[in-house]
Amino acid sequence: MSPSRPATLVTIAIAIVTAATAGLGAAVSGGSEDVWYYALEKPGFTPPDILFAIVWPILFVLMALGAILVRIRAGSFAACSAALGLYFTQLALNLSWSWLFFGFHEVLISMVVLVALWLMIAAMIRAFAKHSVAAAVMQVPYLLWVSFAGYLNLSILLLNQ
Repeated sequence: MSPSRPATLVTIAIAIVTAATAGLGAAVSGGSEDVWYYALEKPGFTPPDILFAIVWPILFVLMALGAILVRIRAGSFAACSAALGLYFTQLALNLSWSWLFFGFHEVLISMVVLVALWLMIAAMIRAFAKHSVAAAVMQVPYLLWVSFAGYLNLSILLLNQ
């Protein structure tokens, strides 16, 4: 294998796993089409469904680009394995949140997962910054959006007890 082939495989893996996470999460996130979600009491600052459909794809692209940039800047997978380990772990938490909240209607458990996700994103940003400040900055909108999702999740939890 040439030195560039492993880098290409890691880049492809990042893209595929990120897209799969986005797709599997979207599969259960029905928005107003979801009878359960539609019936929930929601806070006043709940955005329209279309905003979620716009924001999440942008965030997933930024996530993947940041992870790929970290891999490139690190020079090898071994050099950035900790940062990418955090990346893949936060993807798993992201997907878990979607399925717990929308799929299983576990609002309290999904809130706990969301807190873990927020902490994982913060750790990932810090780890990314060691390799690329630009890659870290690309994750800030994600952290902010997950913060807003935390407000929505907690509000739904409190409003629907």
